Amino acid sequence: MSMGHDRRVPLDDQLAPLSVPARPEASKTPHLKVGVLLSHGFTGSPASMRAWAEFLAVHGYAVEVPLLPGHGSTWQEMNLTTWQDWYAEVARAFDKLVRENDTVIVGGLSMGGALALRLAADRPDDVAGVLLVNAAVASTNKQLLALPLLRHVVKSMPGIGNDIKKPGGDERGYDRTPLNSLHSMVRAWKPLRVDLPKVTAPIRFFRSAEDHVVDPSSVQVVRSSVSSRIFEERILEDSYHVATLDNDATTIFEESLEFIRTLTHPQRPAST
Repeated sequence: MSMGHDRRVPLDDQLAPLSVPARPEASKTPHLKVGVLLSHGFTGSPASMRAWAEFLAVHGYAVEVPLLPGHGSTWQEMNLTTWQDWYAEVARAFDKLVRENDTVIVGGLSMGGALALRLAADRPDDVAGVLLVNAAVASTNKQLLALPLLRHVVKSMPGIGNDIKKPGGDERGYDRTPLNSLHSMVRAWKPLRVDLPKVTAPIRFFRSAEDHVVDPSSVQVVRSSVSSRIFEERILEDSYHVATLDNDATTIFEESLEFIRTLTHPQRPAST
């Protein structure tokens, strides 16, 4: 495939951002408006988050799934965007949830998980919990060391999308990886790792046992660095990287719901 190949992803509802207001009467906390921000990953799209977000919306939670700048169009357009652009967009969606709800949980897939952790580090008083799916904050891939020079030689490399075990899964991302953007993401990891001790919110980290995109170094770094008193790791045995569209998606959805309910409606101690 030519490196100049331009795959323009068809624009449709699966790629559009999703915004749903809270319906407290449908949740188990009718006295409380709860919002959830879910971010898709690098070169991905809201399609990878939509089923998860819609599941939570049915249970009465406000959800925001932003379309990150440069995504949902072409990899060439994405190559003009950086981590700062993506973070600005998730921060905008987060601010909307904070304004309209009483408490907010943040989460994401892969790079989306890193963006969620950045929010949790920057806004610890506003983040009630963090839901991560194969979040990426580090890598043992030595090829990334060549990025500072390689990005000036070639604009893209083969894509990393659709690492899905379930037949027919499609996250509606790019088939090329834009190297300027990749370099920006990798550069953002170091300051994020430095700031992970600022994260105090409870974390539930879903990790695929077999992931061809993100290696186990990320969960190890997050677990050992955050200040969260609650850090729960869940191993997904039957999914690859894009687990929100894979065989364990239902597990992610249901355990996310349980996690949110635990944070927003803690069990009262039994009366004596």
